Amino acid sequence: MSEAHDGELRSGVLRHDIRVIFGDTDQMGVVYYANYLRYFEAARAAYWRALGRSYKDLEAWGVALPVVEAHCEYRRPAHYEDVLGVDVRVSQVRGASLRFAYRVHRGDDLIAEGTTRHAVLGSDGRLRALPPALRDAIPPIAPTGA
Repeated sequence: MSEAHDGELRSGVLRHDIRVIFGDTDQMGVVYYANYLRYFEAARAAYWRALGRSYKDLEAWGVALPVVEAHCEYRRPAHYEDVLGVDVRVSQVRGASLRFAYRVHRGDDLIAEGTTRHAVLGSDGRLRALPPALRDAIPPIAPTGA
């Protein structure tokens, strides 16, 4: 992914910084594995805000983006008080779904990377197309392996 800075969208990638709190760690002082999904969610919300949108826009359009698949590979441990940069980008848009890709860094160290896939559901709970205003706000997707 392209080099990004906190809160700034560059080449379709947003860097969102998160400081690890004590409650995110396990008895060994390492970030509990499931918390990376929370970090992914925080970065996704920041990504929409960087595009001038929010989940409230989705609600107004009668759309929900539930996570239907999540994947995370852990490379190195993170600890209490670490500042983690979560790079997030949309890596795929399909008719009724989209995929986000994430890379979690501490300085130059890659801590974890993963993806989430989201269905696009209407207020009736059925699949539907991504609203054009949201689809148009997503930067062009660079060809990569994610």
